[in-house]
Formats: sequence, C-alpha cells, structure tokens
Amino acid sequence: MSLLGMKIAVIGGGIAGLAVSRALAMRGASVTVLEQAPEITEVGAGLQISPNGFAVLDALGLGDALAQTAVRANAVSLRDYRKAEVVRLDLTRLQNRNYFFVHRADLIEVLATGAREAGVKIRLLQQVDQVIPGDPPTIRMSNGTELHPDLVIGADGLHSKARVALNGADRPFFTGQVAWRCVIPNILNLPPVARVHMGPGRHVVSYPLRRGELINIVAVQERAQWVDEGWHHEDDPANLRNVFADFGPEVQQMLSLVDKVNLWGLFRHPVARQWHGQNVAILGDAAHPTLPFLAQGACMGLEDAWALAEELSASESTAVGLSAYQRRRQARATKVINAATRNAWKYHLGFGPLRFAAHTALRLGGALAPDQMLHQFDWLYLHDETQHPS
Repeated sequence: MSLLGMKIAVIGGGIAGLAVSRALAMRGASVTVLEQAPEITEVGAGLQISPNGFAVLDALGLGDALAQTAVRANAVSLRDYRKAEVVRLDLTRLQNRNYFFVHRADLIEVLATGAREAGVKIRLLQQVDQVIPGDPPTIRMSNGTELHPDLVIGADGLHSKARVALNGADRPFFTGQVAWRCVIPNILNLPPVARVHMGPGRHVVSYPLRRGELINIVAVQERAQWVDEGWHHEDDPANLRNVFADFGPEVQQMLSLVDKVNLWGLFRHPVARQWHGQNVAILGDAAHPTLPFLAQGACMGLEDAWALAEELSASESTAVGLSAYQRRRQARATKVINAATRNAWKYHLGFGPLRFAAHTALRLGGALAPDQMLHQFDWLYLHDETQHPS
C-alpha cells in the first residue's frame, strides 16, 4: 500500500511517537505530531539503547547523530551493595558493540530533528480528550475541535487515550517498588560502565551520560504502599540518602552529590489486548508499559515504530497492515516485559546466605564461562527489527 499523501496524526512527541513519525514520513505519508507539552523536550534522565534499539535508529538514518551525543558502553558491572564487584560483563567482547548510554533529552532532540527533516509537522500544546475509531477516525481535542485524519497512532504513553478507545480502561497494580532517578555531575570520573549495586530489597543503577560529563542514577526500593503513578513527584534527596545509607562508599559518594531527585511508584500494566482498531493503532508504552529492570522501554518503542511503518507500507490496506503489525510485535513485547519483571528480584536478595550463594554463582560463571553469561540475552539484544523477514 502506498503511503504517499496519507494523512496520519501521531498523538505524543516522545521517543516512539517521533520515531514512527519519521519512519512514516520517509515512506511518503503526511504526518502531524500532536504533543500536549509547550515544547518537544524531556527533563533530565538517562536511558540505555541496546543494539536492538540502535538498529532502528540506524535504519532511520539517525545512528551517527545518536552516537555523537551518547556514551558507548564498555561493560556491565554487578556489585554487592557493601563490597566489591561480583561479576563484570565485558561488552567489548561482543561483535555488535552498539550499546549506548544517552540522555533522554538528547535522544528526543535527535528524533525531533529527524522527524522535521523528513517533513513531519509538530504541533505543540495539543491536549487530546478522546480518540474515536472510524472511517475516518476522530480526535476530539480538549478545546472542542475535532480532527479527522486517515489514521491515528497513539504514542501517548501510560495514560493513552488511544489505548482506552481500543481496550477500555485497565487496572494497573502497584509492584511494591518505588524508584528515584536523578542526574549528577561526573566529578568522580566514572568510566563508561553500567554499575548495579545490589542490596537487600534495594538496588542502585548508575552510568555516565553526555560524553562522560554526567552520571544517571536510578535507585529502587521495595515498599508496601504507594498512591500515584508517574515520576514527576519531587522528593527530598535526604530521603534517598537515608534509604541507601548502609550501601558502600561508591554509592555514598554519588548520592552525596544529589541536589534534586524525582520519585515514582512502579506499576505493572497488562499488555494491551488490542493494538489496533478501525484506522487507529497504538505503540510503545501505550501498548505495553515496561518496568525499568531490563532497560528496554525506549528500545521497544523504536522497534514498534519501525514495524508499524513497514507493515503499513507493505500491506494491501490499512486494516491488513495494522493487523500484521500486532501479530509481528505482540509476542516479543510480552516476552521482554515478562523478562524485565522477573529481573527485579535478582537484585534484591535479602536473606544473607541466599545472597552469598547467588553472588558466588555469578562470580564462578563470570570466571569460568564469561561468554555464556554475556550471550544470555542474545535473543533480546541481537534482534534486528529492520531485518524482519517479509
């Protein structure tokens, strides 16, 4: 199906929305992004782009731009919360080393620039009230106006209007975990390594950003109760330091530099049952919100974006293309999300003998079979959505 001149409205100017907009515009579609914020930007936070996500950025012609602003990762270091390194996964041993740490704002800028260069129109301060599938579909704005494009794509995240239109409201549940995130100056000169300090009921992830000038920190704690979802809640840095006061000197040095931090509750959402309806589709967090324990939220949105654009352009009709897109993506997204959910407990072992046994097994594995440990996630990282068999 030719997308030439097809009018597509993408709700949401985040990673998935901007990526799918460029992918569609490159195939001839007339794309408009509707973003509710006053500008296309992201507050300070880092994320990881593993080879599966970089493959999409590269196919979009944005790989070099990303690499110029990101930090190429050398290793992943799993560490005991008070003691030394448990095991190091040496990423330089991999044939495909396109594993990057990137400031979210920098990735958004790369994608927004790429979208505009492809002819995408980005409209700011656009508050969507309702999405109604149909022929044509309807986007009802908060000011009462209506839009009727040929296709609506919901890249509007956790509280997606498009997801509700296709699936109704869901009931996310609190996972019993909260997370702080912040960015500090890298005056400690930490190398390009993702460090995971693992402790009883808690862990801290840190890695450098922006050519090594900054350090991104995500700290997770098991907690019985939480009220609201979202990471926009500011917290007192003293609370963060108190929770991790028994962690070793590396963590104490980093947390001493925190002057502003956000806290959010981690909720588990079901993968959407229906990813498309009549001339409406969803992708990224709107289709499958992902917990942060495998660092795949951005990469899954990028993979979705490529698959949706490719299936639409390769199919005989919009309906056929949207159906093919869901079949192509749903099982993989579900597998990744389940793997991320299972990953959390490994960092939080509280029973001393069990933690000792688990860490001993990791040390032995790293010493005796480093390649086996390194390649355990090949199914995830070496997947290339841009080489999907037609």
